Order: sequence, then C-alpha cells, then structure tokens
Amino acid sequence: MFLIIPFGAMSGFLAVSVAYLLAQGGISVDRIAALVALGLLPHTWKFAWAPIADTTLSRRKWYLLSSAVSAVGIFATGALPAQASSLPILSFIVLASNVAVTFLGMSVESLMAYSTPEHQKGRAGGWFQAGNLGGGGLGGGLGLLLARQLPAPWMAGAILAGACLLCGLALLFVPEPRVAFRHGSLGRSLLNVGGDLWSVARSRKGAVALFLCILPIGSGAASNLWSAVAGDWSASANTVAVVTGVLGGIIMAVGCLIGGWICDRMNRKAAYAIYGVLQALCAVAMAAAPRTESSYIVFTSLYALVTGLTYAGFTAFTLEAMGLGAAATKYNVFASLSNMPIYYMTRIDGWAHTRWGPAGMLRVEALLGVAGLVVFLGVLAALPRKRAQVPFGSAGPPA
Repeated sequence: MFLIIPFGAMSGFLAVSVAYLLAQGGISVDRIAALVALGLLPHTWKFAWAPIADTTLSRRKWYLLSSAVSAVGIFATGALPAQASSLPILSFIVLASNVAVTFLGMSVESLMAYSTPEHQKGRAGGWFQAGNLGGGGLGGGLGLLLARQLPAPWMAGAILAGACLLCGLALLFVPEPRVAFRHGSLGRSLLNVGGDLWSVARSRKGAVALFLCILPIGSGAASNLWSAVAGDWSASANTVAVVTGVLGGIIMAVGCLIGGWICDRMNRKAAYAIYGVLQALCAVAMAAAPRTESSYIVFTSLYALVTGLTYAGFTAFTLEAMGLGAAATKYNVFASLSNMPIYYMTRIDGWAHTRWGPAGMLRVEALLGVAGLVVFLGVLAALPRKRAQVPFGSAGPPA
C-alpha cells in the first residue's frame, strides 16, 4: 500500500489539483480532459517496456530510480502557472513523468505477485489499490489545498514530491524475489518473458481476463473530471479538494478493501463485472439528481466507493490469471489494456460534456459501461470450455 502511493499521487495531482486550477484559469473542460488523458497514455503502452523491468535492474533499484524521476515530475507540474501558455511544456512534463512512474508501478506489482499466496490475492489487490487510489486522494485533495493556501505555487508540488519519496522506506520490509527466468543473456531472458506471457494469453482464463480489460466496464473515468466539472454543481474549491481529494481517497481505499475481501469469496471476474454495473447505476442516479453542491458530495463519494471496488476487482482477477514468472510484464499487459478504456472514456466524457452537458456525460458513460458488459457476457458464453481446466466459477490456481 505505501509503496504504490506515489503512483496514485501523480495522477491525483493532475486530475484534481492541476485540472481545477486550469479550469479556474479559463481552460475548457475538453482541453483539460485531453491533458488528463495524455497522462494516462503511457499506462496504455507500458507493457511494451515492462520486459526491461523484468530483465535488468532489481525491483528495488527500479523503484528508487523511478521514484526520484516521478518526484521531479510532480514538482515541475505544480510549479508551472495554470494558464493556456503553459499547456505545451506541461503536456511534455505530464507525459515524461508518467512514463517514469510506470516503472515504479512495475516494481511494486512484481514484489506483490511473488509475495502473495493464492487465497489472499483479493486481499492483496485491495491493499494495493487502496494505496493507489488513496495516493490519488492525497495528490489531488492535499495538493489542491496546499496550492490554494501556500504563498508560492511550487510549494505544493515540492511537499507532495517529498512525501512520495518517503514512501520508499517501505522497501526495507519487502524481500527482493529471486526469479528463475532471468538467466543467460538479455536476449534469452527476453525470450523467456515472451514465452511466459504467451502461456497466459493462450489459456482460457488468461484470454477471458485480457478481453475483460479492454471493455468500458467500471473504468471510473468520470472521476478524472470531477474537479473540472465542479462548477456545474456549484461546488466550491474546498468541497472539491475534500470530497474528490482527501475524503475521496479514503472512501476509495475503503472500497478497495471491501472489494478485495469480496473477490476472495466469489468468482473474481464476476465480481468485477458486478462492480461495473454498480458504477453505471451511480452515474445514472447522479445525472438524474439536482445539480447542487450536496448532490455533488453524495454522488462523487458513492462513485469513489464503487471505483474502489472495481480497482480491487481488477487487481484480484489479474493476479489470479497471470501467476508468477515475468510478473511485471504480465501484470502490465493487463494494466495497459485496462487503462485503454480509462483513456478513451475520459476523452469521451469530455466530448460528451461539451456536447450534452454534465447529465449527458454521465449517461453516456453509463450506457457504454452496460454495453461493454453485454459484449463480455456474449463472448464468455461463446468461448468453449475445456473439461481439463478448472471451472470458471472456482478459485483454483492460475492456468
């Protein structure tokens, strides 16, 4: 949980603090959505460089190196003025720092995969995502409060960057795993990684999980725009900072722990799909409710709780499907695919808001989420089931 906090803090700082300040500076929601989506873009392609983390430095070294670069990125993002002229350099910093933070995530994911027994994968996924989403609340809520209260804009980014660096102290309590596939030349190790990945992709359990990742089920994309659209609900800056930041992070962390606990007691992919339905219902209810500050508080908090459920569900079924081996590469194939719907749904939400307003944005997200679930159920019913495999509804070892 502590090791992954910087990963979430970076996205939270951008999606809440920077997005709100840009909106106050007169930048349109569509352009803010494009910037937030740019930060997500490296996370849709990080599987391409994940083998580097699996075959070169130790997990600890990758963590420390990427943590330092990520901290610099957070500081630089907060130091730039919130105005249109800053967008080109801000876009570059956002892209580069999010590439760096992917290596931090890879090191934590690999440590988690090797340290978690089969029957606790849901629990591990819950704590992992509690740190990720709780870090988002820390970066977003605390970042915005600091940015508004401190005399100089760079101070908020500097404080967050320092806090993220301190999270690396948790490495003292995590052993470095020994991996069997990392032997011989670098080329040989890369071939071993590729073979390990293919063994997951060709199994029914792995293929179903990979397909589930690309669908817009439980993406939680609207949370990336809560601060940018807060004006539609007449929400104040302090409300945004608390509800979508600090309080939202705590609520999402609680949702993660609950979601992980549930996933260890039922089919993990089915739990993820159910969580996606709950998120769609929340979006529909928020669209129908009065656009007041109290509605904003209630529904963004409920949305945060369900988002915690979905994130824990994703990590649980991913750990189940991927096994050990080249853990960073395999996890990030799943994670990259799962970030694709977050990326395109963030862009779609921004477009829908410009075209149909806040209610239209929420209805479009809910509609696409339900459509994704229908597609998933149809594909699942069409796939043949081999008798020799563990039944889909059981919690056996990864195929």
